[in-house]
Amino acid sequence: MEPTPLAGIRVVDLTSNVAGPWASAVLADLGADVVHVESPEGDDSRRMSPVTGEGSAYFHVANRNKRGIRLDIRDEADLAELLTLIDAADVFVTNLRPGKLARYGLDAASLRATHPRLIHAAMGAYGNAGSEADRIGYDGVLQARTGIVAVTGAPDGPPVRAGVSILDVGAGTWLALAVIAALYRREHTGAGCDVATSLFEVGANWVSYHVVAQQVSGKASRRSGSGHPAFAPYGIYATGDGEICMGIGGDGLYARLCEALEAPHLASDPRYASNADRVAHSDDLRADLESVLSAMSAHEAIARLARYDVPADVVAQPEALLSDPQALALGLLAEVDIDGEIMRMPSLPITFDGGRPPIERGGPA
Repeated sequence: MEPTPLAGIRVVDLTSNVAGPWASAVLADLGADVVHVESPEGDDSRRMSPVTGEGSAYFHVANRNKRGIRLDIRDEADLAELLTLIDAADVFVTNLRPGKLARYGLDAASLRATHPRLIHAAMGAYGNAGSEADRIGYDGVLQARTGIVAVTGAPDGPPVRAGVSILDVGAGTWLALAVIAALYRREHTGAGCDVATSLFEVGANWVSYHVVAQQVSGKASRRSGSGHPAFAPYGIYATGDGEICMGIGGDGLYARLCEALEAPHLASDPRYASNADRVAHSDDLRADLESVLSAMSAHEAIARLARYDVPADVVAQPEALLSDPQALALGLLAEVDIDGEIMRMPSLPITFDGGRPPIERGGPA
């Protein structure tokens, strides 16, 4: 099977920044012909640091594999040109706010009346209904609103935004999934569809555990640092020469951990008899584990744990992926020409019969 299953699908992408462009980048990677429509000033992401030439790291990541055009929808002729592009499109992706879409006749109701097969895909900050539908919002702001910031960081430290723009990328991925589902449905019904998501909705979905856990326990959600409120031991632990991350999600795994570390006293300690016990005594358990781990190097600890099939790994920088043997074995890094220089960029994390969707070029000029 070709790794470009959306070949022949045409997408008009009237988005900017990260979340909306990410949705259409996924569609472009999967083979769709995507035209990224920018304002006369250019997409704001072109100026996000670090910058190279006419673009930036963010711009090229979120607009790879697309063609580009510059239009001012406030201009009557340019708006007419945009509508001509939409006439030939299967999908229209936008992150303009509902009020602005309606003002220019680009809302779902207006377009679908004349384009019954069109998939109208809307990305928002707070969603497309309610009193906050027209509010502006960015990734970190919605991480704060939905509780992600509140449960991120050290227990005795301040709330922290996740180090990756998880709501931008997450919302873009969800919108792309909705578009693909709508295209599949169109094959059976012949009719287009309005699909929408927002950073708020994705953030709410991603704190599902915390929302339900509070109702079960009656206790407010809390920060757990690198750990987890449901499992122990879980998170980052110091060894004799560095840090490792372990994830122990059950009693059987904990028994193997103690065996791998040659620490029978931790296996027999009544404070650590079950996962619930270990969660209740997680600070004591951390101190006891790090006492054992301090006698070995991070490399030795990882090797021991791997032999006993205990999930653990190094704490690495993102750029370490450029030489990571597993990333290379998977063919995960695509070589992309960005401003005349070949750079490597992680591809989509999916394969089709072993083939990975290609990244053939960076963002358009």
